[in-house]
Amino acid sequence: MVVSGVSSIASSYKSPSVAVLGSHSALDISSGARAFGLKSIVVCQKGREKTYERYYVKRKTALGQVGCIDEIMLLDKFADIAGSKCVKELTKRQAIFVPHRSFSVYVGYDLIENHFKVPIFGNRYLLKAEERNTEKNQHYLLEKAGVRVPKTFSSPEKIDRLVIVKASEAKRKYERAFFIVHSPYEYDRKAKEMLSRGLVTGEGLSSALIEEFILGAQFNFNFFASPLTGELELMGTDFRRQTNLDGLLRLTAPEQTEILKLSRMKNIEVGHVACTIRESLLEKVFEIGEKFAETCRKEYKPGLIGPFALQGAIVPTESGEEPVIFDVSFRVPGSPGIRYTPYGEYLRGRSMSVGGRIALEVKTAAKEKRLGEIVT
Repeated sequence: MVVSGVSSIASSYKSPSVAVLGSHSALDISSGARAFGLKSIVVCQKGREKTYERYYVKRKTALGQVGCIDEIMLLDKFADIAGSKCVKELTKRQAIFVPHRSFSVYVGYDLIENHFKVPIFGNRYLLKAEERNTEKNQHYLLEKAGVRVPKTFSSPEKIDRLVIVKASEAKRKYERAFFIVHSPYEYDRKAKEMLSRGLVTGEGLSSALIEEFILGAQFNFNFFASPLTGELELMGTDFRRQTNLDGLLRLTAPEQTEILKLSRMKNIEVGHVACTIRESLLEKVFEIGEKFAETCRKEYKPGLIGPFALQGAIVPTESGEEPVIFDVSFRVPGSPGIRYTPYGEYLRGRSMSVGGRIALEVKTAAKEKRLGEIVT
């Protein structure tokens, strides 16, 4: 049962609101809604609502009105959002729902695609392409678009260079346990060590991605594809803060060696840092964004809607520098700091967050009676 009729639902809205799951980017999305005069709804799981309900819900204080969230909806568990009761409440509130990574992880693609009959700002059928076990996944789309990607290896025996192995963690399958090796022998040694410590499972290793390690300056290129204008915008660029990698990089090589005898390197994302890219490279960045967006239009109609990110690195070549992309986010990339990069201001004369840009698209679509065009 594939969800249908959501365009008609959205088209019937007179005063749309913006709804989001209480995790990942909810504050950025709610703040953007507030900036453009739209009501914001944050759907929380019991036990995880305190940040939103206590600190950021709208309220009056001695210093005036504060907060960016108009309403909290509380559920026993996140997956209940796809239940008929919650769907009814969201459509009653004329909600346009904004997806992010936590939405995909905690709700799941089956419920999102087949049961969640609420208009989603974005392409709900592209969300699963982030997973490497999907037939037409992100790697397929990047290669189809002619975007340079790292070389991948079908088995450990074929490793002939420095690679990064991305396996699901044993306890948190939505997080990946990374390790770096340069030969089949190193792979076997590291894999056995991680299995013995209970960090990964045999199943996780068998489905792990073995990917060439790219030596370059890492960037996340955060784009916005507008159905209303047909244009692609670069919202901003950033890079990740990761634990415990960031701490290890602050130590000298001998100290790193000693620590890694007892612990392991982790690449768990805990934040982002806004940065800029050399202006002469912007044309290449836009070029890969345009090619990727065009491929998504052909493979996953209607294609990309709203925010997405191409995550990779700039590497040196004989003819100059070029981007290599090793990950894609088909939704809000969770980088609120990119409003402090200059690219939005270059385009619009003012900095704009991803949440603000989403709200602008929703508000404009409502004014032009085109809400059905920006949802699936």
